[in-house]
Amino acid sequence: MCCPTARSDFTAPHSSSDSSLDDVLPPAQLQTSSLAFGPETVHQTQTTSHGTCPRGREVLFSHGAALLSMRRIMLSFLCLLMHLLQDETTSLLVLENQDLQDSIKPQKVEFHSLNFNTTLHWQPGWAREARDALYFVQYKVYGQSTWQNKDECWGISSHVCDLTHETSDIQEPYYSRVRAALAGVYSNWSLSCRFTPWRETVIGPPMVTVVHSSKSITVKLQAPHSPYRRKRGSKIPMTNYYDLLFQVFIINNFLDEQHRVLVYEGKDKVIKIEDLRPGVSYCIVAKMYMPMLDHSSAYSSRQCTVLQ
Repeated sequence: MCCPTARSDFTAPHSSSDSSLDDVLPPAQLQTSSLAFGPETVHQTQTTSHGTCPRGREVLFSHGAALLSMRRIMLSFLCLLMHLLQDETTSLLVLENQDLQDSIKPQKVEFHSLNFNTTLHWQPGWAREARDALYFVQYKVYGQSTWQNKDECWGISSHVCDLTHETSDIQEPYYSRVRAALAGVYSNWSLSCRFTPWRETVIGPPMVTVVHSSKSITVKLQAPHSPYRRKRGSKIPMTNYYDLLFQVFIINNFLDEQHRVLVYEGKDKVIKIEDLRPGVSYCIVAKMYMPMLDHSSAYSSRQCTVLQ
């Protein structure tokens, strides 16, 4: 029941079951009460000139509470939606980064070594973007747990890294690894095979010079040198590390320019080839031979002369 009022034109409803806000308040008061929702509604009551209406206030309280509840539900839904979108975006970025990591990963990481001049080689990843990648090289001796950075090959664009100094203990086995970086994304490491310089370096050919006379050719031989130096500064020859033999071949250009005849095998650095025919063009080539490992070097360049 509403409180009694002083106005004669206002009457209470005949039945509580048929009551509504229109029955309880005059139109002017209804307009006033509909101006605000939310927290302000708590302080706004529907009044007459001589009193208030508790029933109308209850209806407005209920209506405002419903709006607040809907706001909370909407905010919760928006937060959940943003969280889901963020998770989805993160998942997509992770997948994209994984694809980029795989596509720029260095391929075919290999040691190349000639007379202990040792370099690490690799090929870029299969993605076209890999040509813009930067590379990072590490190495270690077999059995060690800690990888060492190669400072001169840290963040380089080249596909080659010189590890001659790092592999100077020629009897030790080594490993190396490379990874690539592009746009802030780092690939996984690509590992080389195990490399032991003494067993796997390639021996280069000797240096050959020839001096001819009327019926003979004198051949001077010099073994290849390593990159390592003696205390006085001269480079150490490969014959200090291996039991090497010189093999010398002669080619008679008058008979067959491709047919090589072995005329000497040994350790002498100067040999003389005699009983040759005057007026004939001869060429000399030589190579190094390692009996212990049954390895031979490539042939030296041809040194040719015509006997007078």
